[in-house]
Amino acid sequence: MILVSSCLAGFAVRYNGTDSLEDDVRRLLEKGQAVAVCPELMGGFLTPREPAEIVGGDGDGVLDGLAKVIERSGADVTELYLRGARLTLDKAREIGADTVILKENSPSCGSLAIYNGDFAGIKMAGHGVTSALLRRHGIRVLSENNYREALKLTI
Repeated sequence: MILVSSCLAGFAVRYNGTDSLEDDVRRLLEKGQAVAVCPELMGGFLTPREPAEIVGGDGDGVLDGLAKVIERSGADVTELYLRGARLTLDKAREIGADTVILKENSPSCGSLAIYNGDFAGIKMAGHGVTSALLRRHGIRVLSENNYREALKLTI
């Protein structure tokens, strides 16, 4: 079983109330091969919500207490991101997922890149909070940019 970001499955749960539909991800869900989650909603956020970025590092830094997740207004929402990451890990364990497909660039789900914390649209290499936690627990993290090749999908 694979865990996938709800937004990639076509659910309008992104911070701005949109989705990031990937047809192949939706088909995995429809075939019963995947379960959709949104770590940010699981952490307690609503849709829409204020954009947030990691300041002072990436998701590994947040897990280690060296970085924070901050909304554009300056509110510290680190604890909500940590809660969502932990609940996503619990869900992955519950369904026996060894692979997840998460939304790239997100402060929660980014697996290769996230925004740099300046709210200027600049990306940097790094992991989101959920991505970092899942990796630490041996779960393979993919994004919409590399899952087809990695899973050799023939959907």
